[in-house]
Amino acid sequence: MPATRPVESAAPGESAASAASAAPVVQGALSGLVVADFGRVLAAPYLTMLLADLGAEVIKVERPGVGDETRSWGPPFADGEATYFLGVNRNKRSVALDLGEDSGREAARAIAARADVLVENFRPGTMERLGLGYEELRALNPGLVYCSVTGFGTAEGAALPGYDLLVQAMGGLMSVTGEPGGQGTKAGVALVDVITGMHAGLGVMAALRHRERTGEGQKVEVSLLTSLLSALTNQASAHVAGGVVPRAMGNKHPSIAPYEVLDAKDRPLALAVGNDRQFGALCAELGVPGLAKDARFATNTARVAHREELLAELTARLRERGADEWFETLTAVGVPCGPINDLGEAFAFAERLGLDPRVHIDDPNRETPAAQVANPIRLSAAPAAYVTAPPRLGEHTEQILAELGLSGNSAAGEAGDVSDAP
Repeated sequence: MPATRPVESAAPGESAASAASAAPVVQGALSGLVVADFGRVLAAPYLTMLLADLGAEVIKVERPGVGDETRSWGPPFADGEATYFLGVNRNKRSVALDLGEDSGREAARAIAARADVLVENFRPGTMERLGLGYEELRALNPGLVYCSVTGFGTAEGAALPGYDLLVQAMGGLMSVTGEPGGQGTKAGVALVDVITGMHAGLGVMAALRHRERTGEGQKVEVSLLTSLLSALTNQASAHVAGGVVPRAMGNKHPSIAPYEVLDAKDRPLALAVGNDRQFGALCAELGVPGLAKDARFATNTARVAHREELLAELTARLRERGADEWFETLTAVGVPCGPINDLGEAFAFAERLGLDPRVHIDDPNRETPAAQVANPIRLSAAPAAYVTAPPRLGEHTEQILAELGLSGNSAAGEAGDVSDAP
């Protein structure tokens, strides 16, 4: 099971509530690392949650009265909180600061001064306008690793709002997703945000390693657009190296066959046949071993060229049994395949495999434990820990400002107008 550590017990003379609000003590791989999280929505908060799971102390800076936009992105809700927000903000402390006021900016600078890493995904120029840009904070904290996540970079694309849907559209992902001749289809999750968060995390780790050797901090810049172009891998390489402009092919693969979704007796079955040996095993199990020797299908290149004839042959036999039965039968002979699961089935499948895909975090401020998706990174010596549930807006403001020696009321203020599209 993934490690789930409880909130520290109250010290003598300290209430349980105040103990629960204190910075979580986690002896993880990143323990001792302090992260100032000025991120909102998904890419930056996803990154900082992964760091927090591995032991980093993450201070989430939010607007008073409003907070991260995803706090209101529902339904669905769990115990009155948007599940979108809950999914990427555990193990953090929330401080509400009005960055439109001098006192709020002073508190933000104080947080940055003691941070090892700062992560932000405001529209380019916003942090500079607030006096929280890299150059200003670098003078205050030379070792700071300052990670800036943008939609389309800081040059000509600086004014463009970096929403995942727009990047999927303008970055080419939608052009290769969906049915041939369709309008283009987005992925069913904000995939570009997630990919960008992971790229940003790798950049932060590289910058911290550089600081370990040299003592120097630096700025890490990652954009949604370039992260997507990199993540398009074989499709992007086909264009850059081969001059090809890929198009949507539904569930078909441009370079491999059969590597697609075919109809079984009861529901669709995904087949991922990647080599000739697997194809031979598939044909034998389907009762048509001669197909593997047919000149039209003997090699992958030939199968791609004669895809439609091949699919007709395979589908006729796959329709004789259900998808789950084919999964058991074909997997046993080394043919990669599987049914299309909904999320309930997917979690149940992961649980059957012993992967522990969900965890529950006890929180004294909630009636029921907070249900969370487990961190996928498994470390044998310093596993991810699930210490505190996603914080209420400003839950730790007084405690954090007291640590900084600042007054809570003036720094928190009201909801200042510094919001800007990510």
